[in-house]
Amino acid sequence: MQDNSALIIFLPLALGIIMLGLGLSLTIQDFRNVLQKPKAVVVALICQTLILPLACLGLVYVFKLEPALAVGMMLLAASPGGTSANLYSHLADGDVALNITLTAINSALSILTLPLIVNWSLAHFMSGDQAIPLQFAKVVQVFVIVLGPVLIGMWLRSRFPAFAARMAQPVKILSMLFLFAVVAVALVQEWDTALIWAPIVGMAALAFNLVSLAVGYCVPRAAGIDQRQATAIGMEIGIHNGTLAIAIALSPLLLNNATMAVPAAIYGVIAFITAAIFGYWLKRTHAAPVAQKASR
Repeated sequence: MQDNSALIIFLPLALGIIMLGLGLSLTIQDFRNVLQKPKAVVVALICQTLILPLACLGLVYVFKLEPALAVGMMLLAASPGGTSANLYSHLADGDVALNITLTAINSALSILTLPLIVNWSLAHFMSGDQAIPLQFAKVVQVFVIVLGPVLIGMWLRSRFPAFAARMAQPVKILSMLFLFAVVAVALVQEWDTALIWAPIVGMAALAFNLVSLAVGYCVPRAAGIDQRQATAIGMEIGIHNGTLAIAIALSPLLLNNATMAVPAAIYGVIAFITAAIFGYWLKRTHAAPVAQKASR
């Protein structure tokens, strides 16, 4: 694989700026509303920690992936939601406060669930002893990237509400430009990797991404959760933290296996595209009933 350092540095930086913009649209009451209705959080956690790892395991067998790629897929499934899910949810009119809450909770839970799932995968698919210690530092990084800029943005809104209102649309446009930049960086960094491995693991990564989006949206809707929260959960469950998975796979202190990073690298490029299409579809389907009600 090519060196992923540019992607690993640029992505958190870009997302930190994006999260500052999202904070401008949030208030403390938004988070109180989420915690007063914990059903959405519980359903999302069930999808993330139980349904998706099992679905990923099934796809590994369906596509008959070699052991290192199989572990890489399970590492991806065990990774918490990516911080970019917050932006996609925002653009699709989802409940961003729920997204941020889920990202924080999933990141905390991942210090237990990620090592358990990946260590089981190593024992199941590969020979040799490799284990992942609890990665508190990685969790702290996610908290800083997500919560730090959001808190700054919320503080700015509370102190300068007129400024926050004026900046809402420009920040949304700027956020979309950042996303395009992230996709471009990912493509440049992983172009050779994608060409080599796409025929082998590309379809498995695409299938897992589509399953993740479908589970994240359809299960909450079936459980009676409203459109905005289901949209938020769909993005949270559908966009895994590929950067975290790549870092764990490549780290000399952890897995130190470039092949295991391939599924996350390819998935990261795929997810940016499919999430954008999914968000556009959700916004269009949700806008139609609203327009019909307004015309009556």
